[in-house]
Amino acid sequence: MRLNFKDLIIFENDDYIVINKPPYIASLDERQADNSQSILRMAKEYSDDAQLAHRLDKETSGALAIAKNPAAYRHLAMQFEHRQVEKRYHAVVNGAHDFEMISVYLPIAQKRDGTQVMIDRQKGKEAETIFNTIKVYRNHTLVECMPITGRMHQIRIHLVCLKAPIVCDPTYGGEFIYLSDLKRKFNLKKDTDELPLMKRVALHSRSLTFKLLNEEVIAVEAPYPKDFEVLVKQLEKFS
Repeated sequence: MRLNFKDLIIFENDDYIVINKPPYIASLDERQADNSQSILRMAKEYSDDAQLAHRLDKETSGALAIAKNPAAYRHLAMQFEHRQVEKRYHAVVNGAHDFEMISVYLPIAQKRDGTQVMIDRQKGKEAETIFNTIKVYRNHTLVECMPITGRMHQIRIHLVCLKAPIVCDPTYGGEFIYLSDLKRKFNLKKDTDELPLMKRVALHSRSLTFKLLNEEVIAVEAPYPKDFEVLVKQLEKFS
């Protein structure tokens, strides 16, 4: 199914586009030449000079900012570099947790194969994330995550440090979440395997706050995609 880029746009002016990125689509072209869609390619088809000011992991959904011209790109890239862009993510994590402005300040290094990260106090790069509990359910928590730095898998590994891995994230010890975990009475049809409520890491880029070229500050919020919304609704219903 081909996505219509226009349908993803949640903010646009002469300089910037903010989209609500769907899960399972890479931000940049992937190394494999399988011609799969990427956000960058779609953005360039829509606006010739489009450049991504940052990126989201393939599985991560939500707010992603794109510059439409070189001046706009420089302006936003500098804000990211100086940590002036406020990024808020929502994550569903294993366990019941009460976080109030909890800061995890632990350095991150990539593992040898480059697909995972770990905490490395000697060789890691500086990384900080602030966490707040939005809602506690019976065995899960909806958490707001504010990364101050922008390291690979930063939110995921920092939540592991708080013993709160993101659900459906087996790479970092996050367990899959099934309806039978939430529902006391649950009957599965004979000879069928139960599928998890979500098939990807439960992480969503909820909002971006940054300055436009005229120095006006804007905050753009991205609604939950269907899978994330279903997960939160089921947690609400059965907790």
